Amino acid sequence: MVVQHGDAHEVPDEHRVHRPGSWLPTDNRIHREWLGRQIEDSKNNPKELVPVLKDFKSFIENTSRVYMYFNSMFDEVPVKKPYNKDPTGHKQIRDYHHMLEILNHTFTTAPHWTDAAANVGMVGVPMCAIFDYPMGTASGYAAFLDPEVNVHLKKILNEWGKFLCTPKSAEVLGDSKQGWFGTIGVADMMQVANGPYQTQHTFEDFFVCPDPKAKHHGFRSWDDFFTRHFKPEVRPVASPDDDSVIANCCESKVFALQHNVKLRDRFWVKGQPYSIRDMLAHDELAENFAGGTVYQAFLSAMSYHRWHAPVSGTIKKAFVQDGTYFSEPLFEGLGDPKTEEIDVGGISTGQGYLSAVATRAIIFIEADNPAIGLMAFVGIGMDEVSTCEITVKEGYHVNKGDQTGMFHFGGSSHCLLFRNGVKVEGFPQPGRAENVPVRGQLATVKSS
Repeated sequence: MVVQHGDAHEVPDEHRVHRPGSWLPTDNRIHREWLGRQIEDSKNNPKELVPVLKDFKSFIENTSRVYMYFNSMFDEVPVKKPYNKDPTGHKQIRDYHHMLEILNHTFTTAPHWTDAAANVGMVGVPMCAIFDYPMGTASGYAAFLDPEVNVHLKKILNEWGKFLCTPKSAEVLGDSKQGWFGTIGVADMMQVANGPYQTQHTFEDFFVCPDPKAKHHGFRSWDDFFTRHFKPEVRPVASPDDDSVIANCCESKVFALQHNVKLRDRFWVKGQPYSIRDMLAHDELAENFAGGTVYQAFLSAMSYHRWHAPVSGTIKKAFVQDGTYFSEPLFEGLGDPKTEEIDVGGISTGQGYLSAVATRAIIFIEADNPAIGLMAFVGIGMDEVSTCEITVKEGYHVNKGDQTGMFHFGGSSHCLLFRNGVKVEGFPQPGRAENVPVRGQLATVKSS
C-alpha cells in the first residue's frame, strides 16, 4: 500500500494515476523515489541472500514451469507507453535475480515515509510495489496463482513478519519526517481516524499507547504499533442492547454491496460477481448463503486493523484458508488481450476477485437474533497481509463489538455475508469518502 500525504495537492497529469483506496500512489514520483532508494541501497550494500530467498531461487531454477514464468513475466511487460516504464517511471527491476536482490533488502526495513522531491508518501507493501507490473502479465498471472509458488511466498512473508515483530522494526516509529510519529505521519493517521467526526482528536486521545512519554510511544515493534487498540470510548458499540442493529466489523471504506449472489460464479471476470463457495473455501455451510447479500469494504495503511463481532451470537466455525498472496486478476490490464491497457487501479480494484483466491479468515456466527441467523465474516489478507489471526474459537459466545481477530503487517479487505431472506438494509453505499467507524452502525435487520 502506498499512501501519499496531502491528496488534495495538485499533481501534474503526466505523474498522476488513480489508485482507489490508496494502494499505490496518486503521484508515481513517490513510488519512483522509494524504489530507487531500495535499488541503490541494495547495490551499495550487497549481501548474501537470506536462506528463505536462497530456497526460493533454487525452487525457481529447478522447477521448469516456474523458471519459465519468472523469466517471461519481465519480458512480457510491453515495450510501449505506459509499460516501457515500470510503476516507478523506470524499468528498474530487470529480472528475477534483481528482484530477489531487492527483496533481500526489504527484510531489513519496516514501512516508512519517503521524502520525495514531489511530495511525501509511504510504501506499506513493498513486495507488491516490486511485483506490480510483472504480476499483471500472463506469466505473472500464472506464477502468482501457482500453489507451490505461494508456499514459498508464504515462507518469505513469514520471514519478513518475524522482522516486523522485532525491536529494530520500531525504528520507523520516530518523529522525523520519515517517521510514523513525525508531523506528516501523525497528521495523516489522524485525518483518517477523525474523518467521521466533527471533533479533532490527537493520537493519544484515540489510541491506547503503552507509554506516551517513552520512545516510540512505548510500542515494542512495528507490528505492536500496527495492531494498536482504539480506546473503547472513541469507537462505542452501536446500540449494544438492540440486536436489530449490525455493527461494523472493521474501520473501513465501502467497496461493494451485492444482492442475490450465486453459490458459484465467474469471479475472475471484470464484473467480479461474488462466488459464495469459493469465498467460503467450499465449506459445507456455504450452501446457506445462496441468493444472499455480500457487503465488502477495505482498510488502508492508516486504518485500525482489528476485527469486531457485527452481532451477538455463537461462533459456529472459524478457520484460516491459505490462498494466494500477489495474484492480480488478468482483467486488471497487462495481460488483457482486448484492451492492451493497464488498469492502474491495480489490486485494490480486484478486491472482489481476491475474496475467492487470497488467504482469508472465515468466521461463521449464529446470531442471537433469529431474523439474522447464520452469517459469515471473511477477512481477506491482501498482498503482504498474509497473516490473518483469529482470536475466537468455535463454540464461543461473543457480544456485538467484541474482538474476533486482526490483520498483521498491512492493508486488507473484508466481507460480511447474509442469507437469502434476511431483510438487512441501510448499508453505506460505495463511493463514501470516509471510513465507516469500527463498531459503529453498519446496517439494520427487520424481523420476518
